[in-house]
Amino acid sequence: MTTQEELNATIADLVQPRKGILAADESSPTIAKRFKAVGVESTEATRREYRSIIISTPGLGEHISGVILFEETLEQLSLEDIAIPKLLASQGIVPGIKVDQGKGPLVNAPGDEITYGLDGLAARLEHYKAMGARFAKWRDVFHISDTLPSFQAIKSNAEVLARYAAVCQSMGIVPIVEPEVLIDGNHTIERAAEVSEDVLLEVFKALHRHRVNLECMVLKPSMVTPGKESGKASPEQVAEATLSVFRRVVPAAVPGIFFLSGGQTPEESTENLNALNSMGYHPWELSFSYGRALQEPAQKAWAGKLENAGSAQAAMKKRARLNSLARSGDYLGSMEADN
Repeated sequence: MTTQEELNATIADLVQPRKGILAADESSPTIAKRFKAVGVESTEATRREYRSIIISTPGLGEHISGVILFEETLEQLSLEDIAIPKLLASQGIVPGIKVDQGKGPLVNAPGDEITYGLDGLAARLEHYKAMGARFAKWRDVFHISDTLPSFQAIKSNAEVLARYAAVCQSMGIVPIVEPEVLIDGNHTIERAAEVSEDVLLEVFKALHRHRVNLECMVLKPSMVTPGKESGKASPEQVAEATLSVFRRVVPAAVPGIFFLSGGQTPEESTENLNALNSMGYHPWELSFSYGRALQEPAQKAWAGKLENAGSAQAAMKKRARLNSLARSGDYLGSMEADN
């Protein structure tokens, strides 16, 4: 199979109607924080147990097309001693991998950050591909204030995302491009829309410069929402603001936009996705690539006890099913979520 054929096959498997992507790629500090919230110590054993349980959820492939894994998980065996990528493939789910190596301050741009990991990326991708990964994910973040993000931060992070995406495609790996405009702060939805448009415009300029094949990538952006200190917007307001921006700057060639939840509750993220898919025609598949918004109920149900595996899997399947309904604007809200 040629590199282009690999890319085409992976996109076809990832961007399916009524399916989304599970982000199970939390870094060690992040998953430690999640586990602490449910009274569990984060160790290699507890991480393996939990992730094995949720990935083994019966019927998960009915609603989930891909799972983004952390490097540790990609190389682990499940509780049944099956390689995690093989376990996913048996459910018709595409294994993927987080490849960025975290973020830090952007020099001479106070308050802004840049993401690391381009050095040695090709060699790491070769290893991950041999382990079964067919797509990758890279996240850059953009802080919002009256002055942030600076143009320097927008352009620098866009360049990094494009270079990452180009390397992935050269190796037959589909890139998920994740420019996250953070929800932290007290900014208005109008300010979030302004920043989102500026960020996405520069990202697609950079992707064009680096000759990234837009038909063989996935965009994983934030929805346009007010800052979390500014109160809530209705799902209809979020959908209208988001689509207004995306129609101006995201090319129709991009096959799928898989939104991150970005600090929204499980219920909010589903309601907002449903509103987005209820707003008439759009040229892309609008889907989800949620982490905490899919996993939080499952983590609470598991609580570090293997005997709770069935309850955790039921919670995971439920959130996946509800977001699958929201993919086509068929989610009916709290009444349906109670069933």
